[in-house]
Amino acid sequence: MKNDTIDAAERGTRRRARVAQPDLELVAVPRDESFKVWSHGYPYRTVRWHFHPEYELHLITATTGKYFVGDYIGDFAAGNLVMTGPNLPHNWVSNVPRGEQVNERCLVLQFDSEFVLRAIDAFPEFRKVTGLLEASRCGVLFPPETGAAAEPIMREMLHAQGMRRIALFVSLFGLLLQSSEPVKLASAAYRADPARYAETRINHVLTYIGKNLAQELREADLAGLAGQSVSAFSRYFRRHTGVPFVQYVNRLRINLACQLLLSGELSISEIGYQIGFNNLSNFNRQFLMLKGMSPSRWRAYQQINAASGSTAPSMASQHMAAIAATQ
Repeated sequence: MKNDTIDAAERGTRRRARVAQPDLELVAVPRDESFKVWSHGYPYRTVRWHFHPEYELHLITATTGKYFVGDYIGDFAAGNLVMTGPNLPHNWVSNVPRGEQVNERCLVLQFDSEFVLRAIDAFPEFRKVTGLLEASRCGVLFPPETGAAAEPIMREMLHAQGMRRIALFVSLFGLLLQSSEPVKLASAAYRADPARYAETRINHVLTYIGKNLAQELREADLAGLAGQSVSAFSRYFRRHTGVPFVQYVNRLRINLACQLLLSGELSISEIGYQIGFNNLSNFNRQFLMLKGMSPSRWRAYQQINAASGSTAPSMASQHMAAIAATQ
């Protein structure tokens, strides 16, 4: 009987483990920046069991609670500084009464492996961070004094621009490398499995959207794919992505349009139809809303940008004057 009870408990644990699959967080690093630095409060849409391919440095600035990294569970308070590696699931759950809102709960730095590799190629001294990056695949916790020293650097990074951002990034990692030995969090036996995570409902939906941008995408059809009613799917989708379904799809389409506009091989109307807009006016309207200008003007400015690097700067000036004349 005792063995039967244990077996039943183990089966229940396994069932819960299958349900608690992490969601994919889409980290949008701006095209003209090397990394993303931001802050958020609590509750917030990214506060859930999730993963992403990027490295993350996560600093708690307010609240206490429990945090989860891989198979590790611990207590956190302000000053909790943790670095997680690619695709390592993580989450911080604050002890905040229902209905209350915390304006800032944490500061977050996110960057991808390609950025690190480029930095190492350019500056061999940066190779010293490779040991820390490798350790972060299990998640590492820094001592409170390191968290306290990191906060003003990360806070300045929120608004820094240009070379100052890079200088702060290097300064921050210099601080981390000087810190006493960080504590590894997830066990050595824990292995992140992004392929398995991708089987979760929201990731299945996001993958489908990405593969079918050029087709008609209706929220009702995606709700059916997720096995939900339209209203339930709408709430579920917004909770996980932070934006409504239509807005999310339009953003992806406009980003793809920018790539096609840069290539210069297709006309504006051909690009609009190729990325899934059924009429040119809607494409122009959505592009203007997201980019602040029409597709044709965006392409023209990119041509000016390209011409400015050539041996004929006067041509770039002529293009600029021509665009200004149309305003």
